[in-house]
Amino acid sequence: MGRVLLNLFTNAFYATQEKSKQSQSQFSGYKPTVTVSTNHLGNSIEIIVKDNGTGIPDAIKDKILQPFFTTKPTGEGTGLGLSLSYDIVVKGHGGTIAIDSKEGEYSEFTIALDLGSA
Repeated sequence: MGRVLLNLFTNAFYATQEKSKQSQSQFSGYKPTVTVSTNHLGNSIEIIVKDNGTGIPDAIKDKILQPFFTTKPTGEGTGLGLSLSYDIVVKGHGGTIAIDSKEGEYSEFTIALDLGSA
């Protein structure tokens, strides 16, 4: 799970850094923010990583968990981070990953794990 969180943090920091670069001309007053929260829901837990970066376009939301798919420029991403995270959470721990995002505004990844299988 450490690798999963590291991948989500790395992507969130990248997205906020990219938006910061754009903010010089478009988003004056932009303050990069990455939040992590947890919820205990009876017999399961949620880990939520949210950023206010560039967001994920609707057209690629279904692809970002696939191996070798990356939105980063050549040489900056392998396309393995989120697919490995998916495998660890879903196949390794029987959990789920939900993605909520609005292009240009935010991305939120919610990991849900059953306490019996975590």
